[in-house]
Amino acid sequence: MCIIFLKFNPRPASSNAYRLILAANRDEFYSRPSKAAEFWGSNNEILSGLDLEEGKEGGSWLGISKRGKLAALTNYLDARQNPDAQGRGGSDLSHILATFFTISCNSSVTF
Repeated sequence: MCIIFLKFNPRPASSNAYRLILAANRDEFYSRPSKAAEFWGSNNEILSGLDLEEGKEGGSWLGISKRGKLAALTNYLDARQNPDAQGRGGSDLSHILATFFTISCNSSVTF
């Protein structure tokens, strides 16, 4: 099971304190290959890791844009695995984070 912890404090008591603390794990399969977080996208505006598993490559599970948009996807491990299931990189969900990051805040998009 993937877990995300998020703490946001818009007015921290100290100037040395963090306004946002984010911790997450991606533990569905320890051997699943992924690329370390780096900037990507048309203008290198998105910071996230990328899935590298064959047939599922290009998807992401956690990222942030330079404009301050944050997106995260979690899932759960089903004991009955579907060999035909598509990952975040091989379906309509493949670009959900990229689309979210690059659309205008005033745009109406259904995911």
